[in-house]
Amino acid sequence: MPAMVLDGKRAATCVLSHVSERVLVLKKRGVCPGLATVLVGDDPASRVYVSQKIKKCEAAGMVSYHVPLPSTISQEDLESEVRRLNQDPRVHGIIVQLPLPKPLNPAPVLLSLDPCKDADGLHPHNQGRWMAMKSWQEILSSKIPLPCTPAGVMDILRQNNLSVSGRHAVILGRSSLVGKPLAFMLLAADATVTMAHSQTKNLDDVCRSADVLVAAIGRPRFVLGDWVKSGAVVVDVGINRTPQGLVGDVDAPGVSERAGALTPVPGGVGPMTVAMLLQNTVQSAEKFTTNSRTTEAL
Repeated sequence: MPAMVLDGKRAATCVLSHVSERVLVLKKRGVCPGLATVLVGDDPASRVYVSQKIKKCEAAGMVSYHVPLPSTISQEDLESEVRRLNQDPRVHGIIVQLPLPKPLNPAPVLLSLDPCKDADGLHPHNQGRWMAMKSWQEILSSKIPLPCTPAGVMDILRQNNLSVSGRHAVILGRSSLVGKPLAFMLLAADATVTMAHSQTKNLDDVCRSADVLVAAIGRPRFVLGDWVKSGAVVVDVGINRTPQGLVGDVDAPGVSERAGALTPVPGGVGPMTVAMLLQNTVQSAEKFTTNSRTTEAL
């Protein structure tokens, strides 16, 4: 029997509907959430990603501030532009589209972000704070900006009533964008987590032991059907461009015959990443409103 499809588009629509409601409340208080998108250079894929974010932002009733910059910009000038956005009261969330053109270094650019306006949830200050917390509920209650793709994975599982508590989760991939933060999130939700990667021995056996398998390794159709335990939940984070179109990190036809649930590519985790970006931004605007009112009352 084919796996249940974990529809990321439907899940994202649910998140964005809630975001739109929160935007309306903020507008009644005189605050319109603003998202600044910083795009350096003219990479075609990056332009598409930024365009999608701008469209979703405007559809949710938020204001988009697009900042296109030349690929020849200096490191100092790029960081200065980010600091300028930090000081702009209209802007509640900032994203710097990665990857940056060489020789620009993304690490100091991210550090130059105001952590309160960290729409991507990648600032070390924010990551250090929530990773120190014990439970997933505590993390959510903290209202700290979370990395968008891992947070999107957690919300897809929540919306489909797929608890990870007490289950063995295997994450294939150890990137700072997905693998590492998702491991902490799953641990906080009481999963037992194994991180696997290109140097893991007997990788197929490790994947086969998973009740929840997350593929985020960046290799098209890498995870085969016989790598998956019968009935396992499989989350495919990969987006790979091939002559046949976009495919994930799992061989979807083979995996679907064994898995209990599977995210599609496209239409799985991708839409949730954008939705969580806007959720981080509206959350920042709500904090701004609360802080402003507190200041006025003093």
